[in-house]
Amino acid sequence: MEETAIFAGGCFWCMVEPFETQPGIINVVSGYTGGHVANPTYEQVTSHTTGHTEAVKITYDPEIISYRQLVQIYWQQTDPTDAMGQFQDRGDNYRPVIFVNSAEQREIAEKSREQLAKSEMFDDPIVTKIEDAQPFYPAEEEHQEFYKKNPLRYQIQEAGGRSEFQKNIGNKKMRVHLK
Repeated sequence: MEETAIFAGGCFWCMVEPFETQPGIINVVSGYTGGHVANPTYEQVTSHTTGHTEAVKITYDPEIISYRQLVQIYWQQTDPTDAMGQFQDRGDNYRPVIFVNSAEQREIAEKSREQLAKSEMFDDPIVTKIEDAQPFYPAEEEHQEFYKKNPLRYQIQEAGGRSEFQKNIGNKKMRVHLK
């Protein structure tokens, strides 16, 4: 049985590889969600006029990887204290959001966010939103698996702060606090 999860955490190019490389992941699609325009284009979304955020839709096998594990991976990729973007990516289309599609996903995400807030890992409040899933529109083909198709540009994007965050906070401290 397959399930899906949708996460927004800055540029969707940088959100694919951390999930796609995990056992139990069937597919990761870059796309847009949370807005008011059907089938938006990248240009429309980056114009900040559609209300969408860049996100990834993950199809996974819950027998191999749990939603809770996916949420933990998510926290390791994003700065939960930055409501208006992630790292060098600024604007509402880069805001951090966990889009939930069931009461069970909401409960897991909210408990995880509460646990992160109680951990006192961050001086600033945790501002990542948890919202009901909305229609998800796949991005154009050139945005799919960007890290494989454009490795140099992907490295430059990662160097904008995300990889440093992962090295210092995401991959070390988060594992301790979110077990």
